[in-house]
Amino acid sequence: MILEIKVPSPGESISEVEIAEWLVKNGDYVEKDQIIAELDSDKATLDLPAEQSGVITLKANEGDAVEVGSVICLIDTSAKAPKSNEKKVVKEVVESNAEQETPIKEIKSKEKGFASGTASPAAAKILDEKNISSSKVIGSGKGGRITKDDALKALPKVDLDAIVKGRKIESKKLSMLRRKVAQRLVAVKNQTAMLTTFNEVNMTPIFELRKKYKEDFKEKHGVGLGFMSFFTKAVVQALQEFPDVNSMIDGDLQIKYDFFDISIAVSGPKGLMVPVVRDAQKLTFSGIEKEIKRLAIRARDGEITVDEMTGGTFTITNGGVFGSMLSTPIINPPQSAILGMHNIVERPIAVGGKVEVHPIMYLALSYDHRIIDGKESVGFLVNIKEALENPVDKLMNGNIKKALEL
Repeated sequence: MILEIKVPSPGESISEVEIAEWLVKNGDYVEKDQIIAELDSDKATLDLPAEQSGVITLKANEGDAVEVGSVICLIDTSAKAPKSNEKKVVKEVVESNAEQETPIKEIKSKEKGFASGTASPAAAKILDEKNISSSKVIGSGKGGRITKDDALKALPKVDLDAIVKGRKIESKKLSMLRRKVAQRLVAVKNQTAMLTTFNEVNMTPIFELRKKYKEDFKEKHGVGLGFMSFFTKAVVQALQEFPDVNSMIDGDLQIKYDFFDISIAVSGPKGLMVPVVRDAQKLTFSGIEKEIKRLAIRARDGEITVDEMTGGTFTITNGGVFGSMLSTPIINPPQSAILGMHNIVERPIAVGGKVEVHPIMYLALSYDHRIIDGKESVGFLVNIKEALENPVDKLMNGNIKKALEL
């Protein structure tokens, strides 16, 4: 019977592995459960055991990238095991080298083609990069072979004693929220093709509108006329123009929304929180400002609920309130994009062929390139820029008082 040996799945989201090294030769007789190869994925090294005893036929070479589930070797289970004199060889070698105290484990490993302390290709690369001798690493693989995990464990750890040198430090366990955020951020970096594109906005028109109408607006609605209502309006308009930015990936499917739930990053007592302004497309300037204020107060007072922080379709984060000039914000999963606002600084720019000083803000759009192309991301950001630089026409339909409900 010919048994097909297929590449097992190392875990979710991994579709292919690389054959790091064959531990047997073509035509060798292998025993059931014998490790016949090492497979490298982007997350771990996987040992591949023989499922049955028999003569093996290799169907892939070392260094080949192979898909999970593909056949990489065959085992003829009807083949009989050759007569072995391994015990005799080991006994003779041990007796003849008794003075040298050669371990039996090492002798066996040499007979199989590799010596104890030999590093796999993946392990050797790691050790070479860190200038670590393989002689200083204890191998846990078959015959004392150094695996990728052995190499990673051999990397220098943080030596607090050498750093502290008698000075005081504080060690505190991360909060559950912070641990969860950390896991999500790392997952985003590993599971998305994240890119960031930038642009700048002349904030003069919005400055002038706020200066002229902020007192009347606050008196009428009980909240200030801030920047976030303008940005939220501009984002919703741009999302309507570029629907792929207002979508997500679910396996092989693209999910698009016909509503716009905008997540707004705010600072809370336990760290950054991202409550959601639901159906932002239905809200007026005052409605947006009131909802953001309500959510920010609940986050500050520790009363925000999980429901109020989940389900957003796009995120806006404002690092400018802390003085950030420029950043590359990380996508808020499972969303596909996030807009980063920054501080507003007076800068010289060219206007009508003349140099003028205006309040300028840099914008950053981070997006998942798997679902959003460069043309869409740039067009989306330009759309926001144009809306913010011409808010009366683009965001207020030419009627300021009606838009602000004054």
